[in-house]
Amino acid sequence: MATADNDGAQTIEELQARYQKLQQEKIRAEANRENAEKQLSELKEEARETYGTDDIEELRKKLKEMRAENEKKRADYQAHLEKIESDLSEVEAKFGGDEPDGGEG
Repeated sequence: MATADNDGAQTIEELQARYQKLQQEKIRAEANRENAEKQLSELKEEARETYGTDDIEELRKKLKEMRAENEKKRADYQAHLEKIESDLSEVEAKFGGDEPDGGEG
């Protein structure tokens, strides 16, 4: 097997080994690209089935709307609970003092 000269020139064997390494990297990269494209296609189909679109801007808009709706529902729920607590406090204030020892007996 020949060796590289002092001027940095590589032997044919070294060049072939480099080529083989690059060829393997190319094959891996192509396989990764194919897998990524397949996954993207599947996710787009899922988005179309679930949300009626696979357009990223439309999906962002839908997400913003969903978050706003969730926040409204959360705020309504909180207000409802606070109203229940307020009403309960009124009832306790009105009727809680009538029973000695806190109603236990």
